[in-house]
Amino acid sequence: MIVVFGSVNVDFVTRVPRIPRPGETVLGPGYAVIPGGKGANQALAARRAGAAVVMAGAVGRDPFADIGLSMLVRDGVDCARVARVEAPTGAAFISVDEAGENAIVVASGANAAASAGTLDDLALSARDTLLLQREVPEAQAERAARLARAAGARVVLNAAPAGAVSPALLEVLDVLVVNEHEVAVVGAALGIAGEAGDIAQAIDARHGVATVVTLGAAGAVGWTGGVRRVVPALPVSVVDTTAAGDTFCGAFAAALDGGFGFTLALARAAAAGSLACTVAGAQTSIPWRDAIDTAVAGFRA
Repeated sequence: MIVVFGSVNVDFVTRVPRIPRPGETVLGPGYAVIPGGKGANQALAARRAGAAVVMAGAVGRDPFADIGLSMLVRDGVDCARVARVEAPTGAAFISVDEAGENAIVVASGANAAASAGTLDDLALSARDTLLLQREVPEAQAERAARLARAAGARVVLNAAPAGAVSPALLEVLDVLVVNEHEVAVVGAALGIAGEAGDIAQAIDARHGVATVVTLGAAGAVGWTGGVRRVVPALPVSVVDTTAAGDTFCGAFAAALDGGFGFTLALARAAAAGSLACTVAGAQTSIPWRDAIDTAVAGFRA
């Protein structure tokens, strides 16, 4: 089982000729209202990759709450531990340019009230995985991580959006997942400089936390137990990169939870993230397990 403690948002997405510069207005033809949030995206990605998933977090008591949870509920994620609070459901405002790149502003809303207390009576064990991100209060994420660690569960943190990881949280992590920008920010806070792979190697060596860096079209590199693992991305035509990183994280956690080794889990995650880039939107782009299986088998062949 994978437990995701994280954000649930509604995404307002518009396609634009280019990402606006400060002070500039760029017109888009329309917009879509789509469920999102890093926590929810990763929960859905793990579920579609084949895992049993529990989502924990918070939404408001507004109509957007049901939109934010709609795909999770439809696809079989257990959402009983998502609290309803007196704050608006979180929202993200996303611009996607003609090359598929995006710019995102997130309003936390109810996510700022997410409490790890919703996990207090959940029976966790060494067979389970806790997946975290940085869109809910860090103190609550740390509390969730300590609950999981005490039960022997694996703890995975996607340090996104970019920010320092507190020593208290770092000491209860098993795996850290970051992109090239995020690893530099995390490394700087730990007094580690260098290229992305060098920082990952140092975090693995100094803190005993396996570290994965996603590299976009170049795939991913991971360090675990002093061993370097590298996997490629799939060659795809990019439509929209929104949620590609979240898809990677969810598929990676699902693969580890399903008993795949570290390198094959990376390969499955890279394939899933690549496939997500071929479809517009966040949760609408997340692939299912059979598509991941086919992509990995075809690429390895």
